[in-house]
Amino acid sequence: MSEIKEIITELIKFRDKRDWEQFHNPKDLAVALNIEAGELLENFLWKSHEEANKDKVKEELADVFAYAFLLAEKYNFDVKEIVLEKIKKNGEKYPIDKAKGTAKKYNEL
Repeated sequence: MSEIKEIITELIKFRDKRDWEQFHNPKDLAVALNIEAGELLENFLWKSHEEANKDKVKEELADVFAYAFLLAEKYNFDVKEIVLEKIKKNGEKYPIDKAKGTAKKYNEL
């Protein structure tokens, strides 16, 4: 079993033991993911990245991953596959010779 599938299996066990699947529809998982991403950002508000509390960053990042994995599972997406597909698409949008060293968006290259 891959590490990602193992994580998803553990998340589902945790969820199911608490009868929370009823709350885990795609819309609410996406909303929860966004809220957790906001909580992650809050750790950096008015601080440099060095000043951010690493333990809180780790905790909020874990929440972001958890909801993202659960949302992927709802749609039967293979996390590894969709991330690798996106990297390939981004490679086409951001060719090295045009994108290297710049933060410009693909339509500005």
